[in-house]
Formats: sequence, C-alpha cells, structure tokens
Amino acid sequence: MANVNLQAAKKARKDEFYTQWGDIEREMNAYLEYDPDVFRGKKVLLPCDDPEWSNFTKFFALHFSDFGLAKLVSTSYAPESNFKGEFYAPTLFETESPVYDLDKSRNNGRVFTLVPDDLTGDDVINIDDLHWEYLEGDGDFRSDEVTALRDESDVVITNPPFSLWREFLAWLIKGGKKFSIIGPDSAITYTEIFPLIQNNKLWKGATGSSSDMVFGVPKGADVAEADRLKAERLGYPPDDRYDYTRLGNSCWFTNVEHGRRHEPMQLMTIAENTKFSKHKEVQGVGYQRYVNFDAIEVPFRDAIPSDYDGVMGVPISFLDKYNPDQFEIIANLDDHAGLREVGVEPISAEFMAGYRARGGTGAQRAGGYWPGLPNPNRFPTSESSSGGRTPREDRPKALHREGNRGGLRLQRT
Repeated sequence: MANVNLQAAKKARKDEFYTQWGDIEREMNAYLEYDPDVFRGKKVLLPCDDPEWSNFTKFFALHFSDFGLAKLVSTSYAPESNFKGEFYAPTLFETESPVYDLDKSRNNGRVFTLVPDDLTGDDVINIDDLHWEYLEGDGDFRSDEVTALRDESDVVITNPPFSLWREFLAWLIKGGKKFSIIGPDSAITYTEIFPLIQNNKLWKGATGSSSDMVFGVPKGADVAEADRLKAERLGYPPDDRYDYTRLGNSCWFTNVEHGRRHEPMQLMTIAENTKFSKHKEVQGVGYQRYVNFDAIEVPFRDAIPSDYDGVMGVPISFLDKYNPDQFEIIANLDDHAGLREVGVEPISAEFMAGYRARGGTGAQRAGGYWPGLPNPNRFPTSESSSGGRTPREDRPKALHREGNRGGLRLQRT
C-alpha cells in the first residue's frame, strides 16, 4: 500500500505545473480583443484551481467587474489526493474560518465562489469577497459535484493535470461548454482530438506552441537544466515557493474565438516559391504531386502557394496558423478511411518496390492509403540530407483545400 501511495504522489507531483499570470493575461486578452463581451454575464468555472496556489482564480477575481462576470467558481483537490498531503498544513485563511474542519481539511476538496456581493464593504468585488466551503468529495473533476458545477457554468478555464488531459478534454466536450485549457502541443495528433480540429470544434489558442511558456513547479521537482536556465532568462528565477521550468511544447486549446485565428497567412505564389523559397527542397524544383492522389506535397508551412486551388498535403505545424476562412481541412494523413473518402487510391506493389529501391524506410505497405511521392527522399531527414525518413515535424499530417468561406480567398499581400 505504501508503494502505491508513493507512486501516486510522484504522479501527482509531475502534474503540478503552475501557470504564470502573464500567460493567462495574454490569452484572455486575445479573446477580449475579438469580443469585449466574451465573459460578460457569464458563469466561469476554474476546476483544479486553489486560489492559494493558482493564478487563474486571482486573475479572474481581480477582473470580476471589468469582465462583467455573473459568477466565478473555482475548485481544488483535497491535500490527501495529491503530493501536498505529505507535508500539508492548513493556512490561517482556513483555520480562522468558521467552516474549518480538521478532518475535511485533509480529505475534502474545496469550492470557492465569487458573486457580485461586496462582503468586505470596500465597494470593490475581488478575491477578498470569495466565499468558500468544503466539497463532499476530494474535488476530482470527474466527480458528480464538480460535473454539476461544469453543467451550471458557461465557460471553463484551467491548466488541467497533463496525465489526465485527454480525459479532461472529453469531460469538457461532453459538457458542451466554452473552454480554454493548456495542454501539450502533441495533442493535435491524438486520434480523438484531430476530428475536433477538423470540424472546428477545437482550435489552438492565441498563444501558439512557438511561444515558450514558463510554469512554477514544486521545490525540488526534476527540472532539466536547459529549461531551468531558459525560465530564468525569461524572468523566472527560483523563489521561496517554486522552481521554474520552461515548456516549449505547451499551448492553449480552446473553442473561444480570437482574432489571430482569422488572420490570413501571407504567402507567395507557386512561381515565387520556386524562385525565392528559403527551402532548397522547393527552390528551383517546385512541388511534387502524389502518384495516387490529385494533390501536391507542401513540405513546409511557409511554402504553401497562394495561387494553387487544389488539395495540398501540409505539415502539422500548419495548425499554428490555421484560418478556417482561408482553408478547409479535409483529411488527416493518419486516417486511412478518411483518405479513402477524399479519393486517395491504394499504394501499389510496384510503387512500394520502387520506394524501397530508392531508400524509403517508412512503414507503408502495398494496399495502404498513404499518398505516395515520386521521390520520397527529396526532403531533409534526421539522419542525413540525402536519404532515410522525413522527420516528424516535416511530415505532412493533414490535407487542406483552399477555400473561400466568408468571402475570403488566400491572396498574396
């Protein structure tokens, strides 16, 4: 039993990433720039956010009146449910409260509520007006009582435990709520996530994965030296409460609109890319066409041609700049059933024989629905510049067709 508890504590400790105020502010400001009333009259839920530790509750409490919130609710896990239970001691804020209970203090989660009720009488609604009480359970978002809070809310915002990220997103989608959450950039490749992106039910937030995010972590947590130094250069040296780490693979995922999602990509024509592209795989040679599908291969996001009206295979990094008014996602290259539906023909045995003879080392097999390239070794590789496999970040993962939804077309500036 002790070993089970130890492993649970280690897992919980690895889930403790405290979001910085600046990252919350930048993302929320992007929503407000697009729609100043995005939060007005709304009930906002912040699960997994104890105001003693979390900047989410502090941020929204500070801006409660500015944003015009109707209600702010945050919940926290019981100390015994995470690593803090090893050395937990209640704060004066809790022990001096009339609802303090020694047993519940360790074993029950908490719910914090802020409404337009000036409890302190200072004519300001802020974190000092929070009302709190113990939950019946440990505060797990999957519990009936936290799920009920989700159902009562309009918007859910948080940085959920990364180890439960998939389950947390499924919980959100089931609730049918607006949301904004932090997660691993790699989530865009998850089987259950990509259809949400394709159908415009989920998209990346305004803070893309190209931006470094810094998180506070428990003192003594394992932090790579390079990440610690990068966090320090970004203005986050270790302090009395936290060590800090930089996570370059984190970003926001949301279904709240923001203006950067509708900014058109600025692109060159086919002729201009062929002549001026910074990529030797495109400059002077142009674009390959798939042998079993009427589409071209675009190996780099900035090489998408502005004057091509057909279907293109593009790298997954395209999603950082995806504008639904400019493009339509029609398939994911990992979804063979979807590829079959859009017209990809099975790879022939003859093609595969030639592919292997030219040094192709991928897992493709004859009869599969992978779009095949006449020259699979034209693109840079992780082993050399002349052969082997295309590195993961440059492999085409999604097929897109240029569209004119909203009266817009992809145009060169």
